[in-house]
Amino acid sequence: MAWEIKITQTAEKELSRIDKTEGKQIISYLRTRVALNPRQFGKALKSNLSGLWRYRVGNYGVVCNIEDEKVSVLVIRIAHRKEVYK
Repeated sequence: MAWEIKITQTAEKELSRIDKTEGKQIISYLRTRVALNPRQFGKALKSNLSGLWRYRVGNYGVVCNIEDEKVSVLVIRIAHRKEVYK
């Protein structure tokens, strides 16, 4: 069973600012890997971001919230890996 991938408006805006080829890589990663099993490829965040999960795609980080009851993954933030947690 595939998980539904949802993207917030903020994450969509951040995605539009990224280079098109890297943006396509991120979308492809979300659709092919995260949608199949979100906990297999990501890592749980700690401290003030606990409860969220992170994925690294090239030089970019993707922060998501896994919603088990809805079987969906909500993409909250997409940014360069040195900026994504700020």
